[in-house]
Amino acid sequence: MTRRGFLTAAGAATLAPAQTGTRKPNILFILADDLGYGNLGSYGAKEIKTPHLDRMATEGMRFTQAYAGSTVCAPSRCCLMTGFHTGHARTRGNKYPDLPLRPTDLTVTEILKEAGYRTGLIGKWSLGQLGSTGYPTRKGFDEWFGFFSQTHAHNYYPEHLLENETGYLLRGNMGTQRKDYAHDLFTERALKFLDKRSAQPFFLKLAYTIPHADNELGRDTGDGMPVPSTDPYTDRNWPPQEKKFAAMIARMDADVGRIMDKLKQNGQDKDTLILFSSDNGPHREGGHNPEFFNDNGPLRGIKRDLYEGGIRVPFLAWWPGTVQAGQVNDHVCAFWDFLPTACDLAGVVPPRGIDGISMAPTLLGKPGQRRHEYLYWEFHERGFQQAVRMGDWKGVRTGPGKPVELYDLKTSLDEQTNLAAQNPGVVRKIEEILSGARTESPDWPRKS
Repeated sequence: MTRRGFLTAAGAATLAPAQTGTRKPNILFILADDLGYGNLGSYGAKEIKTPHLDRMATEGMRFTQAYAGSTVCAPSRCCLMTGFHTGHARTRGNKYPDLPLRPTDLTVTEILKEAGYRTGLIGKWSLGQLGSTGYPTRKGFDEWFGFFSQTHAHNYYPEHLLENETGYLLRGNMGTQRKDYAHDLFTERALKFLDKRSAQPFFLKLAYTIPHADNELGRDTGDGMPVPSTDPYTDRNWPPQEKKFAAMIARMDADVGRIMDKLKQNGQDKDTLILFSSDNGPHREGGHNPEFFNDNGPLRGIKRDLYEGGIRVPFLAWWPGTVQAGQVNDHVCAFWDFLPTACDLAGVVPPRGIDGISMAPTLLGKPGQRRHEYLYWEFHERGFQQAVRMGDWKGVRTGPGKPVELYDLKTSLDEQTNLAAQNPGVVRKIEEILSGARTESPDWPRKS
């Protein structure tokens, strides 16, 4: 038993370490920001082209029933890092300033670091600012380069970023200059991280902010979609904000392609699992209209909704030679499953009492995949909202005292047919989960 309460490889699951030999696999999690379920070609996007992410889907596994930790940034990232859903997680909504993780909030990074991994974080964190207990270098990251805070991350042309414990001046953005695009800097840092060859396996979280809006700029000008170029959509007869939104996704897609190519050039591709997803559903911010490109695909709702469009997200897994190519998988999973999955692959047993279940059997094509009895979400920015996924049933309560809405996702994926009246027994079970799946938190009191 280690100091933090998880087992070393001697007591690990039979799936770990990696199936490519004795070496533990590299793990690279690429997280988009406010990218909708319908924004990738492999998920049905028509106008926006994403050839590199579509190649990731073709060469790997595409999940159709994967869920974010929440319907906004900070709690979703907390679930990803700690293995808890928002009924138990430290962070259950966005707060300003960022609510820091505590020393007792064990992260997947701390576990992997103790298991011998070189660790890095690039981009957006949202779980603890400089000097706090939740600061990245205090939560297991050897290398950190990114924004000061969640609100700072709205700015694509910041004057400063953080590099480990110090500020990093962007001289190209001083005064009225706009030369250093943060997303591009993050990609370059990621490529440099991959070039630092080591006998250690690595865990890198690359948390892009594309296609999140610059909210403050959007309020001032009506256009909060800053991007250096609208290519390849410059000639399209679209509103300026929509050209820029599409160009942001194209830019991210091209950079994901560069990262995949870098791994192949370095001979790391067959030792590296890439996971790609989004922290929540699409936004209606910065002048962008999520209906213009049908961002949420066939789903109802967007960011800040607990309907499917707010929490069901694209999720891709790529690991040449290990994850079988061309698979479309309907396994129901959520962000809190990442921590135990990473533990399984690294050869350690995850902490007891978390909400996540390892997806390693699914990724590796092995039998014995455990499934969730239910998935649970709560959200505090519009009163107190809750949702449950239980089998094909989806229950949503949009506020205190509101009745439970009940949908059969197998027959009503768009959540338009409320079956609560016809299924009182299912509603009672959902209500029991809504009551029992959470613990009280002084930071997130349940409003009645």
